[in-house]
Amino acid sequence: MSKERLYLFDTTLRDGAQTQGVDFSVEDKKLIAGLLDKLGLDYVEGGYPGANPTDTAFFSNDPGLEHAAFTAFGMTKRAGRSADNDPGLAAILDSSASAVCLVAKSWDFHVDVALGITNDENLETITDSVRAIIARGREAMIDCEHFFDGYKANPDYARACVKAALAEGARWAILCDTNGGTLPHEVEQIVTDLTKDFPGDRLGIHCHNDTENAVANTLAAVRAGVRQIQGTLNGLGERCGNANMVSLIPTLLLKPELADQFEIGVTEEQLKDLTHVSRTLDELLNRAPDRYAPYVGESAFASKAGIHVSAILKNPSTYEHVEPESVGNKRHISVSDQSGRSNVLAQFESVGIDVDSEDPRINRLLDQVKEREYLGYSYDGAEASFELLARRMLGQVPEYFTVNSFRVLIERRYNAVGELVTVSEATAKVVVDGEQFISVGEGNGPINALDEALRKDLGKYQSYIDEIRLVDFKVRILTGGTEAVTRVLIESADADGNRWFTVGVSPNIVDASFQALTDSITYKLLRDGAPAPLSSDSQATLKQPGR
Repeated sequence: MSKERLYLFDTTLRDGAQTQGVDFSVEDKKLIAGLLDKLGLDYVEGGYPGANPTDTAFFSNDPGLEHAAFTAFGMTKRAGRSADNDPGLAAILDSSASAVCLVAKSWDFHVDVALGITNDENLETITDSVRAIIARGREAMIDCEHFFDGYKANPDYARACVKAALAEGARWAILCDTNGGTLPHEVEQIVTDLTKDFPGDRLGIHCHNDTENAVANTLAAVRAGVRQIQGTLNGLGERCGNANMVSLIPTLLLKPELADQFEIGVTEEQLKDLTHVSRTLDELLNRAPDRYAPYVGESAFASKAGIHVSAILKNPSTYEHVEPESVGNKRHISVSDQSGRSNVLAQFESVGIDVDSEDPRINRLLDQVKEREYLGYSYDGAEASFELLARRMLGQVPEYFTVNSFRVLIERRYNAVGELVTVSEATAKVVVDGEQFISVGEGNGPINALDEALRKDLGKYQSYIDEIRLVDFKVRILTGGTEAVTRVLIESADADGNRWFTVGVSPNIVDASFQALTDSITYKLLRDGAPAPLSSDSQATLKQPGR
């Protein structure tokens, strides 16, 4: 049986750019467009030429996409003006885009209140704009804004907007849940009704996530007949975001109910780049990836309970709905106070620790983990610290460096121009191969200053740590009162895109951070195969608390 084709339309660079705190440069847009094209998307909406200098510059040259249609966004022509005499439409048609997607009102309430024109005048803006696009040899699409709200209020007029676009030759009429308030059963019912009069292979779906239903609404629309899907990487978008393309693509490709009926432009081989693409976007935006994101998150294939791990070791499909490798992710076996021997052995296997399953040190390690978690440590979110704990018990971690002492100073004062500022400074005395290095670091807080000091000069290991950067820093107060115990979780990364988590616990937040920071450095040295110290003369004289 032949499969029906679904077309994937990505609007990360347009609708995703409307996310609070997101601001793409031209170079950012080129990079992301290339990633989307390589992944196999059918359309890449690059922005709104003429609306701002960035988008205008981006559309001034063809980005050279090999697969995806380079698509420009804009508005239909203004009422009372011809399409040939509309400057906004002209900027779009003069761009390098091969396809054009224009937004048009399909809710009569918006036509009246937002545009202040008649319903017929709005239909005219749609038909004239589509004609102008086609006349310039571009593929035409109309985003029917607020379609579902409009359909519920006045179905005849919402239908008329779709008809106006398709009758003039638009390739697609996109049904937009602009406010994101429509529920899946409503989407499916309305699209089913609509496809009685319009072919589904001319209809698309664009959902926002204001009820956390954007992906579900999109799939409901597909079941009902639409054949173009719009979404964004990592669910970026205005307010609560758009349908998450990173969740939709593997669902369409890996779930038999959908995969047996439809084909998409993304192959199973391309799908293996999905996690990389998702995390590259986060990296570009300087955001920590959502570790709980479906398919691509650090925790998407993580197991903690011993009974789960025991079953996974026998057959991963017992607790995994797809193979993590299929989306470029990997399995994580967490070790915590809920763990059993299966967790430890699985974790050992994943990091390449070769140890006999009956080794009595495994039980001692489990006991230590449970004791330390009672004190506040959390290893299910700090796999790097757990690996160091295990390898230290097995005698596999060299004492690369020793911190003989450190101090952190915080000074609040007026600067030379009379501004009140707070300055943090840290000094660390570090010993490597018997040689002491004294480093001073300044930062925007005590932890940042301590991090700078620790990593400023580590002798022969400096080249290994130059590229380390602190990605995320989380603090949790575990007990109340002035004697409260603090847990610090640090996420670190390097130039190769590797990320790792370390943890520290102490009544003193600086001391807890010190533990996590030194674990991070040690883990990097161990993982990259840094040479062991020449002698044992550099054993620590200042022991890390809890070690």
